[in-house]
Amino acid sequence: MEIEYLREILEGVKNGSVEVDDALTELKKLPFEDLGFAKVDQHRNIRNGYPEVIYCQGKTVEQVKKIVERLMEKNNNIMATRADIKCFEAIKEITDDAVYYEEARIVVVKKRDISKVSKMIAVITAGTADIPVAEEAAVTCETMGNRVERVYDVGVAGIHRLFARLDVIREANVLVVVAGMEGALASVVS
Repeated sequence: MEIEYLREILEGVKNGSVEVDDALTELKKLPFEDLGFAKVDQHRNIRNGYPEVIYCQGKTVEQVKKIVERLMEKNNNIMATRADIKCFEAIKEITDDAVYYEEARIVVVKKRDISKVSKMIAVITAGTADIPVAEEAAVTCETMGNRVERVYDVGVAGIHRLFARLDVIREANVLVVVAGMEGALASVVS
C-alpha cells in the first residue's frame, strides 16, 4: 500500500497547507473516479502499489487517452493492455514516458522504478504462435517488478527442447505455460 499519498494529505490538513474541503475532494476519489464512460479505480495504487490496468480492447482511443490522463494524476506507473499502435500514439501525445511492446500489445508508462523481487517467473510456450500471449504475460510480470525468463517453442512435439531448459523451469517460483493448440504442454511441465 502506498501510504505516502495519504500521509501527505493528512499532514497538509494538519499543518494548514491543505484545506479540509480540498482533502475531502481528494479522498472522495479514492474508491473510484467516475468519468461517465469508465469508473477509474484511483484507490488501487494506494491499496497494492500498482495502478489500475487499462484493458484497451473495446475502448475508443479517446477513452483510453482520458483514462491514462486521469491515472497519471494519481499513479506513477500505468499499463495499458491489448493496445494497438493508435492507442500508443495517443498516450505518447500526453507523456514521453510511454513505451510500446508491440508483440505483447502493451503500453507502459513508467514514472518510477518498482522494487524487483529476487524470485523468478518462467514464461513457457509450446510454439512460436503462442509468443504474443506469452509476451503479454512476460511484460506484465516485468512491469510489476518480477524477473522473467522466457522459454519459447518447447512444445511436446519436440520434448527434448523442453528438457534442455529444465534448469530454468526448476529455478522458477512461478510458471506461466502458454499452449494454444491442444494445451498439452501445461500438464507435461507440471
